[in-house]
Amino acid sequence: MKFIDEAIIHIESGSGGAGSINFRRQKFIPRGGPDGGDGGKGGDIIFVADHSLSTLLDFQYKKNFKARSGDPGQRQLKSGSDATDLIIRVPQGTLFRDQKTGELLADLSQHEQSFTAAKGGRGGKGNHFFKNSINQAPRKAQPGERSQIKDILLELKLLCDVGIIGLPNAGKSTLLSRISNSKPKIANYPFTTLTPNLGVVRVEEKKSFVVADMPGLILGAHQGIGLGIKFLKHIERSKLFLHLIDISDSSDPLARFKQINEELRLYNPRLLKKNQIVILSKIDTLQNTKKIIGYIKQFKEQGFKTLAISAASGEGIKELIYTTHEELARS
Repeated sequence: MKFIDEAIIHIESGSGGAGSINFRRQKFIPRGGPDGGDGGKGGDIIFVADHSLSTLLDFQYKKNFKARSGDPGQRQLKSGSDATDLIIRVPQGTLFRDQKTGELLADLSQHEQSFTAAKGGRGGKGNHFFKNSINQAPRKAQPGERSQIKDILLELKLLCDVGIIGLPNAGKSTLLSRISNSKPKIANYPFTTLTPNLGVVRVEEKKSFVVADMPGLILGAHQGIGLGIKFLKHIERSKLFLHLIDISDSSDPLARFKQINEELRLYNPRLLKKNQIVILSKIDTLQNTKKIIGYIKQFKEQGFKTLAISAASGEGIKELIYTTHEELARS
């Protein structure tokens, strides 16, 4: 399924029903008093988080949502019926912003968490409400309260335990397909992953964690270059980063590692406080094991837990899964 992480929608709650102007008319009661009922309340528009949903794709096709209005009041002091609320289910992790101001309105990070985006109008009072000692036969009633109309920006940030980060073509999608149930598109060129892929990694019975393979970063990503901001905003909720570095590349692995971390710092310095495990990938392409050992020592001296793997052959994958699970348990 195509991953859509933003959508703009137009919503309108229901208007309140109008109050009724009516007078009691019964045989033998020629001058009955006012008995116009109140109008019913308009429907709210309520969003509810649902962990079974994973994209905002539906909102690309249906962008307008309107709740029903309350019914008008009736004679014999009968109130109009309240309109039912319009419930709209969205993926867990959806953020709501005012389209005009950018103000954050809500963050539905928990399953079944709800947000009332537009309240239905109150029903108007019928003419019975305005009866008093001076005016025994009021000929006025309130109209229903108007609906609320808003343009809302929906943003979906992935909710995952682990984010796989690294430069384009570092082998992130191959690793995700190896350790989880995800089947991302894989090819040997940069930006194969154009949108985040999610996978569930099962460690053992009843123990698992969610991993996201993120689109590759390049220099200037914090300014929107490459896949830029669309990538960076998805990693903010990850508890742990697997920082994948392709050691088949002849350039300095530590320099590439620092390049990615600098982009994280420029986007949001708090990202550097998250735990990172350095993963040296594609070790099957190197015959010189001393070189691999040297790289591991280099990163460990920088204070990072470091593992060497080959997603192609499976070497080091089991250790990676258990190490990641242990680190998550500590975080």
